[in-house]
Amino acid sequence: MPSASCDSLLDDIEDIVSQEDLKPQDRHFSRKHVVPKVRKRNTQKYLQDENSPPSNSTIPGIQKIWMRTWGCSHNNSDGEYMAGQLAAYGYEITENASDADLWLLNSCTVKNPAEDHFRNSIKKAQEENKKIVLAGCVPQAQPRQDYLKGLSIIGVQQIDRVVEVVEETIKGHSVRLLGQKKNNGKRLGGAPLDLPKIRKNPLIEIISINTGCLNACTYCKTKHARGNLASYPIDELVDRAKQSFQEGVCEIWLTSEDTGAYGRDIGTNLPALLWKLVEVIPRGAMLRLGMTNPPYILEHLEEMAKILNHPRVYAFLHIPVQSASDSVLTEMRREYCVADFKRVVDFLKEKVPGITLATDIICGFPGETDQDFQETVKLVEEYKFPSLFINQFYPRPGTPAAKMAQIPAQVKKQRTKDLSRVFHSYNPYDHKIGERQQVLVTEESFDSKFYVAHNRFYEQVRDTSAFSSQRFLQSEKVVK
Repeated sequence: MPSASCDSLLDDIEDIVSQEDLKPQDRHFSRKHVVPKVRKRNTQKYLQDENSPPSNSTIPGIQKIWMRTWGCSHNNSDGEYMAGQLAAYGYEITENASDADLWLLNSCTVKNPAEDHFRNSIKKAQEENKKIVLAGCVPQAQPRQDYLKGLSIIGVQQIDRVVEVVEETIKGHSVRLLGQKKNNGKRLGGAPLDLPKIRKNPLIEIISINTGCLNACTYCKTKHARGNLASYPIDELVDRAKQSFQEGVCEIWLTSEDTGAYGRDIGTNLPALLWKLVEVIPRGAMLRLGMTNPPYILEHLEEMAKILNHPRVYAFLHIPVQSASDSVLTEMRREYCVADFKRVVDFLKEKVPGITLATDIICGFPGETDQDFQETVKLVEEYKFPSLFINQFYPRPGTPAAKMAQIPAQVKKQRTKDLSRVFHSYNPYDHKIGERQQVLVTEESFDSKFYVAHNRFYEQVRDTSAFSSQRFLQSEKVVK
């Protein structure tokens, strides 16, 4: 192979660079005359886009939410807690359903009409292409119903996680949280009581002291949703009451599926709770008790009478009898007889002057005879209850009563009308009309002046036992 010859040898590859070439540092400084071109940004448009995300955005926390709640005060309290958490996170709670991006529907499973309204609202939301989150007792009790398929559900004990469910639903996902709150295997009363809340009435705080009950009534669907009794500790309830009073609340409503059963699962009882609450009620504020079934108040009658006579506790109690026929009560599995109910009523009327006692009646329960119904009519005529909730029986799916032989619809309707007629035949507050008219002057400006009136006419209030600020000294009778 021919050998290659070179006139000169290169000591290193760097020698290839010409002596005239710019060195790296010189190349850098030669750019000093280059002027960068600046692109101006439309600051106004940028800020507008930053503050107003597009309407189809899936960023959580910017959407409008419309809420609808059906049912009892316990359910209403749950709804207020959910609204509070969503608002605290940044969502806008709107009163206009058509403007909302998402509908949160908080249901009641007590009667068929309430569930029908719930189902119709779901259908309407779907027709309007709204995002949907379902809550309350209907989806908790029967989450596999066909009309609930593919929809997000927040369980009755999971309301503290409503923000998570709403976030995922807005992103297009379907989420279902239906579990129970437990601590070391023991079921709790529910979500924490110190959550943010938007109260429908800023003067009233509804506190759920326990969830579930100890009964197994054959007609009740709520038991399927709320389960067995689970009570909150007394100190947590007292702390919640204190917090509410600090936030400007002037009235506390205690609620649950059965307030009388409170504490039996944690080694305490309702009177023990009430005495602790009474200690923290400030001047000008009041406490109102919720519904209690007869069996669980019988052993505490003396203490309950003392509490109901306290100047900062409304002399009111809701004790549902459902029927004045022992045979019907047995079929209902109510665990008391009519004599037990009368004993409670007679004792409280004697020991708590002017007490207002409310009760519930179910007309047309399976097997109810004409004689059974007449016994109920006689009970109403005898006690002339100032507040009476008359309900036509509705068989709820999955309950034992739904499998019983049903009374014809026209008979149930007629009995409901007949009992309503009896109810409207008497006037329980005739002797209080003068005092009632004096106090009702303040009702036109209820929200701002109610408690001024409350203090001014306190003695009249005690005598007539106002049982709620919404129906303050109301002598008109309510039929539901």
